Amino acid sequence: MRNRAEADPWRLCLGIALAFAALVWWRLGIPAKIMFDEVHYVPAARMLLAGRRANPEHPMVAKEAIALAIRLLGDAPWVWRVPSAVMGPVGLWAFARTLWLASGRRFATVAGTVLLAVDFTWFIQSRIAMLDMVMAAMALVMLWQVMAAVRAGGVARARGHLAVAGLAMGLSLGAKWSAAPVLVLVPAVLAGMRLAHGERRGLPIRGVGLAELALWLGVLPLALYVASFWPIAHWRDSAVPLTHLISWHRYMMQLQDSVVKHHPYQSVWWQWAIDARPIWYLYEHVDGAQRGVLLLGNPVAMLAGLPAAAWCLFHVQRWERPAAAGLYVATLGMWAVDGKPVQFYYHYLLPGVFLMACLALALDALWHEAGHWGRAGWVRWLAPGTVAASGAMFLWFFPILAALPLAGPRGFEFWMWFGSWR
Repeated sequence: MRNRAEADPWRLCLGIALAFAALVWWRLGIPAKIMFDEVHYVPAARMLLAGRRANPEHPMVAKEAIALAIRLLGDAPWVWRVPSAVMGPVGLWAFARTLWLASGRRFATVAGTVLLAVDFTWFIQSRIAMLDMVMAAMALVMLWQVMAAVRAGGVARARGHLAVAGLAMGLSLGAKWSAAPVLVLVPAVLAGMRLAHGERRGLPIRGVGLAELALWLGVLPLALYVASFWPIAHWRDSAVPLTHLISWHRYMMQLQDSVVKHHPYQSVWWQWAIDARPIWYLYEHVDGAQRGVLLLGNPVAMLAGLPAAAWCLFHVQRWERPAAAGLYVATLGMWAVDGKPVQFYYHYLLPGVFLMACLALALDALWHEAGHWGRAGWVRWLAPGTVAASGAMFLWFFPILAALPLAGPRGFEFWMWFGSWR
C-alpha cells in the first residue's frame, strides 16, 4: 500500500534533475577529442550520415541519435555527447517518478534521486557518446509510464501511459540489448497479474486486458524496434532488406561474440558489484592540461547498496522492495550467465540504477522505523547521513569524473585507494 499522507516531492526532484543537467552540460565539449568507446560510435554516426554501413554489431537508435545531433548541430565533441546529455537528466527524472509512484514515500524518492545523480556512473555516461545512456534512460521512462498507468484514474489515461511505455521500450531495446531483462520482466509480471486476478478485480490496470497489454507492450515496441533499422535497407554498400532482419540479428550476435581478445579494462559481474575494476575513459594531456575520466562507482553508495538489495529481497511487506531487488538481480544476472567473452564495468549502469533504488528504500525504512527503537533511535540519522556521504564522495572524486585539470601526470594517484583502480 502507498502512504497517501505524504506529499509528492516532484518539485524537489525536478530541481535535483535540473541541477544534474546543468552539471552534465557544463564543459560538455571537454575533452575536445574522442575518448574511449566514442572511437566506435562517432565514426559510425558519420558513416550513417553518409549512407554507409557502420558498427553492425549493435542496434541503431543511439547511433542514429548521435548522427541526428551531428546533422542538426555540426560535427563537434560536445555535439557527439548531446543524446547522452539529454537522456541522463530525463532518465533521472523518470527514476524519481517511478520511485514515487511505486512507493509513495517522500524520503525514498528524494534520497533515491540524489543517490542516482551522485553514483558516478550515471553522471559519466551522461557525458560520453556511447549507447548506454539512451538505453538506460528509455528503460526508466518505460517503468515510469507503466507505473503511471497502474496509478491512473481512468482507462483512457492508462492507455496513454501504456502507449508511451511501449514507445520507450522500443527505443531502449533499439539503443542496446542490455535492457532486455527489464523489458521482458515488466510486461510478464503485468500479464501474470491479469491472469491471476482476472477482469473482476481490475488488476493490474483496470479496463486493460491481456490483448491490449500485448498491443502496447509487445506489438508497438517491436514495430518501433524494426522501424529503427530502416537505414540498413538504404546503405549505399551492402544494403540489408528489412525482410532479412532475423538473419541480420544472427550476424550481429556473431559479431558480439567474436570479440575475444583480452582488454586491460575487462571485468566480470562480481567485480562490478564490489566496485573493484573501473575504467579510465581518459587519462592524458589534452585541452591544455592533464585530465582524466574514471568510470568508477561511488564507493559509499555502491557498497552500501549491496546489503540494502539483500534486505529488499526478503522484506516483502511492501512490494516495491523485492521488485527493485529483483530487477537488480535480473539485470546483473544476465551478465553472469551471458556468453559474451569480454565485458566491462559500464554494463553495470542499469543494475546500478536498481541498486540505488534498493538503497533508497532501505534507508527510507531506517528513517521511518528507527525512531521506534528507543535509545537506539539515533540510528535513523544513518539514512540522511548515507545520502550526504555519497554526495560528499561525488564532490571528492569530481575532478576525475568531469575531466578537470589535474596536478600532473601522477595526479591521479590522489584518488587511487586500491591497486585494482589503477
